[in-house]
Amino acid sequence: MNRKQGFTLIELMLVVIIISALAAMVLPRLAGRSEQARTAAANADINANIATALKLYELDNGQFPSTSEGLQALLTKPATANTWNGPYLEKEPIDPWGRKYEYKSPGQNRPQDYDLFSLGRDAQPSEDDINNWN
Repeated sequence: MNRKQGFTLIELMLVVIIISALAAMVLPRLAGRSEQARTAAANADINANIATALKLYELDNGQFPSTSEGLQALLTKPATANTWNGPYLEKEPIDPWGRKYEYKSPGQNRPQDYDLFSLGRDAQPSEDDINNWN
């Protein structure tokens, strides 16, 4: 008797059901992680990477870049910088959503130095913004 080897339709359906059940349990846990990662990256940029570059600029020049000079002053020497030792950043600071970080000096929320923030996912001033004053 010659019997062919292979899977039956019922065995294949059981495998599909098991994989579907596993996916139904795992996917909801992973759904919000990418947005959390973007928020964490923006926080790291604002509170560490760009903040360090701004502090180095301030140490060299005695003041932070003006609002009009912006973060571009960390990449190319502005006319007002006397002892510029940059570039202080390797590339233009872009937030995880693909937009430039917002910079104001002196800041409205931190008048002693600067406001640095990202408008977050929605690109509008709202509670999803990431900033250096909260």
